[in-house]
This record gives sequence, structure tokens and C-alpha cells, in this order.
Amino acid sequence: MKALIYTAPGTLEFREAERPRAGNDEVVVAVEAVGICGSDMHAFLGHDSRRPAPLVLGHEAAGTIVSGRGEGKRVTVNPLVTCMDCGFCLSGRPNLCPSRQIISMPPRQGAFAEMIAIPERNLVALPDDLPAEKAALCEPLACAWHAVKRGAASAVPLAAGASLVIGGGPIGVGAALSLAAFGARDITIVEPNPIRHAALRRAGDFAVVAEATDGRLFDMVVDCYGGEATRALASQIVRAGGVIVHIGLAGAAGGLDVRRMTLQEVTFIGTYCYTSTDFRETFDAMVAGRLGTLDWYETRPLSAGAAAFADIRAGRNAEPKIVLLP
Repeated sequence: MKALIYTAPGTLEFREAERPRAGNDEVVVAVEAVGICGSDMHAFLGHDSRRPAPLVLGHEAAGTIVSGRGEGKRVTVNPLVTCMDCGFCLSGRPNLCPSRQIISMPPRQGAFAEMIAIPERNLVALPDDLPAEKAALCEPLACAWHAVKRGAASAVPLAAGASLVIGGGPIGVGAALSLAAFGARDITIVEPNPIRHAALRRAGDFAVVAEATDGRLFDMVVDCYGGEATRALASQIVRAGGVIVHIGLAGAAGGLDVRRMTLQEVTFIGTYCYTSTDFRETFDAMVAGRLGTLDWYETRPLSAGAAAFADIRAGRNAEPKIVLLP
């Protein structure tokens, strides 16, 4: 089969790769659409020690089962594979499973390929009218859904407050759409790249700004970038008693004004991936139209994946998401 293989920092090669073999509880899925995630970019730049080259990246996938139980069924893929037996898994928090695996991280190859092997329990069947490229958005949307769901449990009622999303990439769009689905009405997205603003405004009823400079405070701030500067911004503009939801992984240190957060009783929530329940809730919300028209992506062939990575790195893509088609 053909695959887009990360071979060294800054290098991707489209070439032949070994076809995956399904384990006892697995099926083989022919990948029809796979999104490029920010974590793929981190790995591509050599910034993720968990993803050493050579490796097939990509984990936001949808396609058709071609071998195993349910052959012929169109599905979207929950890429998080867990033990199903530890305390976290049994208590409904499999995203914290100490032995969790995710496709695109050893020992599991990713979905920038014509086929992947995945446990059958990780698949959700698609309705006939949902295109694979939209179904592939379920994974990043589920990350955002999980984050907003956790934040909403600690925040003032969303409909009564104001929410800010830092970052207008796919997780940022997902966070804004999830906020709206959870009842928020006053939602602002901060995105410094102006070529993305039109797509962000099209995605939902959001205010879109290049920077937050008007001194306004927000009840919930969702940091979808997760760097020192954005953490500093979040801790400056969150309202007293408010909530910061931290989902980005751009940098590990610095930024938070811990003194202000302590004196103002600001809640800080770190959030990672999603539970299987979150994934299903997200999918159901997509199908029901609660997350908008899902038209904030562009498609390119998998063979042009290296050029897509270059465009994302340079900030040339106007749409928040690029979906590759094997």
C-alpha cells in the first residue's frame, strides 16, 4: 500500500509501506480521509519524542472496513486504544489509561496510509449521507467537546457568561462550536492569522479578532495553542471565579499568573483527548447538525501531503483543517 511516511524532522516521503495486519480484536480499514493535526506537525518538526522517525503519522481518520467483522461498513475512527481493564478504563476515563496507545505513535502506525488496523470497538458506523472527509473531523471535534464539557462543569452557566477561544485552528473551531452546542452565546475566537478569519466566521456565530486588546474579561477561556504567551493571555483575561481550559501542547513551561489565579479563585483544567462517551456524543452532535455545517476544511490527495504540511507550517492555508484523501 502507499503511505506518507515521516522519515526525519522536516521530511515526509510518499512511498510503499507494509500493509497492516489485524490482531485478534482488530479489523482493517481502508482510509478514505485523514486530517492533519497539530500533533502531526509537532512530530514532523521533530518536537515530539513519542513519535520517532520513521513513522506513519495521522490519526483523524474515516473509511471502510475491508477485512474483519463488519466488512463493507463505513466508519469513523476513535484512534485511542486502551486496555479496557484498568481503574481509569473501568471508571469511564480511558483517555487516562496508563497503557493507552494511539495510532500514529509506536507501536501503532498511523492513518496517512491506504489502510490501518484498529480494534473494531474503536469504530463508529456512518450514515450514508455523511462524507468521509467530514466524518474524519470527529476526532479533533471530540478533543474540543471533551475540553468544553469539563470546563462547563466548573464555569458559570455558559449562556450567562462570555467565552474566549485562543487559536483558530481545528481544535479552536471545535471548541467554539462545542461552546455553542453547550449553550454559550457570547463566543470570541482570537486568531492572529487574518487569512483564517473568513472561515472562522463562516463556521458559526462567533466574533473573530486578531488579538484580545480591549480589556474585556471572560468567564471561560479555552487555550487551544498552549504556549507561554497564550497561557499568560489566558490568566490575564479570565474573570474572577472563571475557568481556564488548557488543551494546547505547544510548550510545557511558563506563562500563568499563578498569583492572580490564586487571589481570584480561577480554576485551571488540563484536558487530554476524550473518553469513548465523548467521542460518541461528538459524533451524534455532528450528525444532528449541532456542530454546524462542518465546511471549514479543504481536501488534498495524500500524495500531496508534504506540500500540505509546508503550507500549514507557513500559515498559507485559509481553512483551519486540511484533510488528505488516500
